Amino acid sequence: MTSLQLINVNLQQSTNATAHRTRDYDTTELVARRGQGISLLITFNRTIQSGDGLTFTVETGPRPSESNNTRAVMALSSSGSRTSWSAVRGNSSGNSLTVTINSPVTAVIARYRLNLQITSGGRTSSSNLGTFVLLFNPWASGDEVYMANDAERAEYVLNDVGLYWYGNAGGFYSRRWDYGQFERDILNICLTLLDRSSVYASDSAADVSRRNDPLHVGRVMSAMVNSNDGDNGVIVGNWSGDYSGGVSPTQWNGSVSILRQWMQSGPVKFGQCWVYAGVLCTVLRCLGIPARLIINFESAHDTDENLIIDNYYDANGKKDNTRTNDSVWNFHVWNESWFVRSDIGSAYDGWQVLDATPQEPSKGIYRLGPCSVKAVKEGDVDLEYDAPFVFAEMNADVIDWLVSPDKSKNKISSNARSVGRLTSTKAVNSNERVDVTNNYKYAEGSTKEREIFTKAKSKLAGTESNLRRSTVAFSADEPAPKPDFTGNFKYSNDIEVGHDVTFSLSLQNTSANEMTLQANLTASAIVYTNALVKDILTNTQSVKLGPNEEKSIPYTIPYTEYENAITADNMIKVVAICEDEKRGKLLVQAVIILKNPPILMKITEKAQLNKSLSVEITLTNPTPDEAQNCVLTIEGSGLVKELTTIQVPQLGKNQRSVSKVNILPYRTGQRCLLVDFSSDKFSDVKGSLVINVASS
Repeated sequence: MTSLQLINVNLQQSTNATAHRTRDYDTTELVARRGQGISLLITFNRTIQSGDGLTFTVETGPRPSESNNTRAVMALSSSGSRTSWSAVRGNSSGNSLTVTINSPVTAVIARYRLNLQITSGGRTSSSNLGTFVLLFNPWASGDEVYMANDAERAEYVLNDVGLYWYGNAGGFYSRRWDYGQFERDILNICLTLLDRSSVYASDSAADVSRRNDPLHVGRVMSAMVNSNDGDNGVIVGNWSGDYSGGVSPTQWNGSVSILRQWMQSGPVKFGQCWVYAGVLCTVLRCLGIPARLIINFESAHDTDENLIIDNYYDANGKKDNTRTNDSVWNFHVWNESWFVRSDIGSAYDGWQVLDATPQEPSKGIYRLGPCSVKAVKEGDVDLEYDAPFVFAEMNADVIDWLVSPDKSKNKISSNARSVGRLTSTKAVNSNERVDVTNNYKYAEGSTKEREIFTKAKSKLAGTESNLRRSTVAFSADEPAPKPDFTGNFKYSNDIEVGHDVTFSLSLQNTSANEMTLQANLTASAIVYTNALVKDILTNTQSVKLGPNEEKSIPYTIPYTEYENAITADNMIKVVAICEDEKRGKLLVQAVIILKNPPILMKITEKAQLNKSLSVEITLTNPTPDEAQNCVLTIEGSGLVKELTTIQVPQLGKNQRSVSKVNILPYRTGQRCLLVDFSSDKFSDVKGSLVINVASS
């Protein structure tokens, strides 16, 4: 009898992609999820006889081995297995046979080579059947990333557009981010990122064998999304306010162009926290790990891990950063990913913090996490990974000091409740904001919250590496001297770039005696981390107050005074040091965020698949100057395959720009078009339009 020979293999990409929920990946490769069968249709030169033997092999990595779970050999059988690789015989028709390749829910995430060995008529032959990519599977019970709720899986794995919020706790706004995890080349780039890591470079075979673990993959990716460790990671950070030589972090609207640029030419300039988080979310969702963005307002960066943020000010209200590197960011964005924590116990399963923003090294590399959100809430800062840092971001106390000319210091305020506020994420299947602060800590000011704080500080103080903390106060419980007056800034949240900034300092005498106050004020352009970029205004005024009297001091910063100082963050920080005749002191501060003008976008016809669609984009110059070097960038997964840049004519004062662009939708369903408008006078104005694309 003629030996059995392979004629053709059909990987049935469309059928498998539908079953594995991977249809949206723009690739010619078969993309599957572990713990779920892959159906193949194999055609031979004749029907299979009892003496014929079929053995399938899958391999991945540089030195595949069964001991490392990077190689599996499967003889064709009549039944499969959930705990190991198996090849199951299905229906046959003529010379064709259906075979299902089953992978365990613990399989390594990778690109696999699939081979078939045929033993027939005393001869053995081997054939390469092609490659496929295997991902984590949140739909498979037993997978470490399994989520039981289908709506959450759709949001945290399949949704390719998200939201983040920016500003501060006193006023914030939202922007969309295009994750684009299914776009062309992105899956391949994510796999390449794993292969470019320092862990892979040190022992490639061992690294690949650990890619069955979302903890390992998440930790590697949190390091690779930044470029701080000589690993040529994706993004170069810049918080200086000067972004010459690269792209302002606020210009980015999504991850796709960043990842493609990295693949072509290496580290991309520049990024800040929401950019790092957006790209890391793309990478995690692409590989099948449920992920979301978390925005924390008034987020502490505690460099010495003593759970205290010390701020030092001179008599004019100008911050002295030479004494400490501690800071409180107006907002910070990180990621949460969903998986079990077999390393520290099932009580800590669920959402895990991962952060690619390079703030502090973790075991010698700039990365953060995974840190259990539950561990943070319970003050279990002795658990892996980086729990002390995340705990401080949410819970650190703040102490403000006034530094005298002789370098002595006096405490002027303390606050145990100001850090970690309005912690937010996008709602499932909605663009609403969900407050998740209570996931990270008990209610501010409650007995339980202070108990957890004390528990965390005790654990930190008890570690040998942190003995330096023993000389430092661990909380803000001891209050600062309280003067006989109060104060606060009043301003509008609707001040637009190009207009004068007006605000007032309201001071009230709380005593029955007359007093005279001196208010020393400094206004500065800052980036969102509260880092000073340039001083704009200094002012000293005296105010006489009668018993229980309240007065307001008005201030104006003309546009001409701040136009060359303000950064793309549009933030001005005002700080006043106020003192009475008894040397009672008060620190008053606020961050004023200027709004960019709105971008209006509209379509006048129904959007259909593969049919040209015209979009009208309108914007008005809000400044009293002519705006030059006007550039409009357009992108959006399923709508624009490549980021499009359009040069817009210069805009005079209050002049309106109307641009019409044509796009060609290539994916059905609800899609989002995102645009960015920049010029020499105002930059990174954002617009977005949700477009429902119907099939042709």
